[in-house]
Parts: sequence; structure tokens; C-alpha cells
Amino acid sequence: MAGFVYLVGAGPGDPELITVKGARVLSRAEVVVYDRLCGEEILSLAPPDAELIYVGKNPGHHHLSQREINRLLITRAREGKTVVRLKGGDPFVFGRGGEEAEALAEAGVPFEVIPGVTSAIGVPACAGIPVTHRHHSSSLLIVTGHEDPAKAASRLNWPALARAADTLVFLMARGNLPAISSLLIEHGRSPSTPAAVVSKGTTSEERVVTGSLADISELADAAGATHPAVIVVGEVVSLREKILPWLRREAVQAEREAEAASWMGTPT
Repeated sequence: MAGFVYLVGAGPGDPELITVKGARVLSRAEVVVYDRLCGEEILSLAPPDAELIYVGKNPGHHHLSQREINRLLITRAREGKTVVRLKGGDPFVFGRGGEEAEALAEAGVPFEVIPGVTSAIGVPACAGIPVTHRHHSSSLLIVTGHEDPAKAASRLNWPALARAADTLVFLMARGNLPAISSLLIEHGRSPSTPAAVVSKGTTSEERVVTGSLADISELADAAGATHPAVIVVGEVVSLREKILPWLRREAVQAEREAEAASWMGTPT
């Protein structure tokens, strides 16, 4: 019997942000091929007897090469298995899902893409930063921050990129933040442009650092903001100060009610 591959986006980190369809497919997987950012809570949605195969990529170290991952998906599918390729964020937003889809198509393996909440939008949103806003941002550009900005053959057109959109979002950019900030300023972005680093966004370890394009790298270092991180550049970052006090109002209210009930000796 022919197998099948699902390319599933697991969302930006919070296990509750996987889609209903993604969770349903994962619940009946026979093989789960998963990335570094897919935590235990999401993996627990898979059947207890499912084969879990880690293929995560750390900065500077890949557990398996992309070619090996492609081969693994094809092999397991040809064994008649239902395979879930589980990726952080969305499979087609800097997740190499397009490469895997190409490989599966070339091998004649049927597959389906199940989109996920991309960290480029979900992480800033959960941190109180809307990437677009009627009064502050009419355009959004998502850029890989993993590419070394100083390399001779860079595909990024920095003079154009610096002015291309009201909001710039860089993914996988923590290590290159000093160079990214310098290049944006060099090519015309104001040093006073608001900027933010959201480290481990949507998780219990989330850390948000805000500042300007001129000092965000230094502030992030001082705060110990590590990867994975999403970098946001643009006036929308300034909205966080207004939004943040009320962002978790529902959760805070529930905590207050529970605390008040405990004072009165009533069950919560």
C-alpha cells in the first residue's frame, strides 16, 4: 500500500498554536519526522507507538542534511507509512518545505501541505507587536536573517531592503543582528527606528527586548536574548508599550479570581 506524507506547520512554539487539522493528522501518524523547535507537548499528540525521528538543525550543526531528510521521507512513505513532517512555524516560510515538496513530487510520493502559524507574524503578535497597522505600517517584508550579510554572494539587496517596507521581520537572525542593524542604517534606515528582539517567542521562556535600530543589538546582548529569535524593525514596535498592559488581561483576570476565591475559602 502506498504511503503518504503530510508537511505540517507546528506553529511558533506554544503547543496550543498548532492548527486543528495539524493536530488531527499528527494523532494518526505512523512516523513523525520533527525539527528542533517542536517540543514534547506537541509530539505527545502523536500515537504512543509512532516512530519519532529527530532531524533538527542547530546553528552550525545539522543532525541530518536536507538531502538525507528528503530521502527519509520518501523511504518511509514507500514503506506504506503515514508520515508527518513536523516543522516549527509554517513549512513554506523559511522552513525548506518547498524543497521537500519538490523532492516528494519528483519521487512520485503523494503529500499534503498543512500550513502553520508562522513565527514571523505569530511571535510578534503574542508579544504585543502587530506587524501591520493602518496608521503605522502598510507593508511587511519577511527576510531570512540566517544568511551572513557580509558574504560576497549575498542574495539580499540591502540598499533596496532597507527602504522596501514599513515593517521588516527577520527570522533566524539573532547571530547576525549587529551586521543587519549596521547595514540597514548604512543604506538609509533611520538609526532611531524602533526595533525588537523576541527570543523564544510564545513559550514560557519568552524574552522581549525593545530599543532602536542603533542600540537593539547591544540591548539584546545585555538582556541575554538568545536564539531562536524574531527581529522586528519598524514603527509598529512602538505599539507594544500601549498594548502590553492589556495583552494578557483574560489570564490575569482568571488568576485574580482564583486568588480571591482562595482568600474566601471557596473552591476554584
